[in-house]
Amino acid sequence: MATTTTKPDSILLTQVRKATSQLDLTLSNIQILKLTQHLELINKWNRVYNLTAIRDLNAMITHHLMDSLLVAPYIQGEKILDVGTGAGLPGIPLAILYPEKQFLLLDSTQKKTRFLTQVVIELGLDNVEISSDRIEHFTHEVLFDTIISRAFSTIAKLLHVAGKLCAQQGQVVFMKGGYPAEELTAVPPSFHLDQITRLDIPGIDAERHVAVIKPT
Repeated sequence: MATTTTKPDSILLTQVRKATSQLDLTLSNIQILKLTQHLELINKWNRVYNLTAIRDLNAMITHHLMDSLLVAPYIQGEKILDVGTGAGLPGIPLAILYPEKQFLLLDSTQKKTRFLTQVVIELGLDNVEISSDRIEHFTHEVLFDTIISRAFSTIAKLLHVAGKLCAQQGQVVFMKGGYPAEELTAVPPSFHLDQITRLDIPGIDAERHVAVIKPT
């Protein structure tokens, strides 16, 4: 499915600018533009590729964009792996926010990685690499400073299949809804919970937590 980047909707651009300011993030006009274009591409491709169950652009701003950017303070190091990235969440917004860091976005669904490849081309994201593979089979020559997951299974399962990709001084960041008490009891001895924090998306009454787990 070919797409051509067009001038973004001015109303949506304004809404994205307002959303990032609510998160106390200072972004350039180019970054705001790219975040807006990513949402528009999701909306366009979603009609055919079913990238996300959310169809309303306003809901995408809160539930996808703001949700992704909320974890920005928890991203450390230079090499970041986003497991089960789907429509590029949180990887694409974070890569736009941190152009100096290198992001690898991993998803096993080829239609989603085809979409992401197009996003990278259209937005000119030189710091993003896309891989279509299952995390269970994925290997990489360099370990990652931060591994992040927004929608991949349980904490214990991701640590089991992706823990080998985490640098010794690195971390695995989990984006969760409610407090994952039961999942945290299953963290293997080779890792430990460093911190867990409740996050609030402005204007949305929903629980959101970020758990940072590090090698022991």
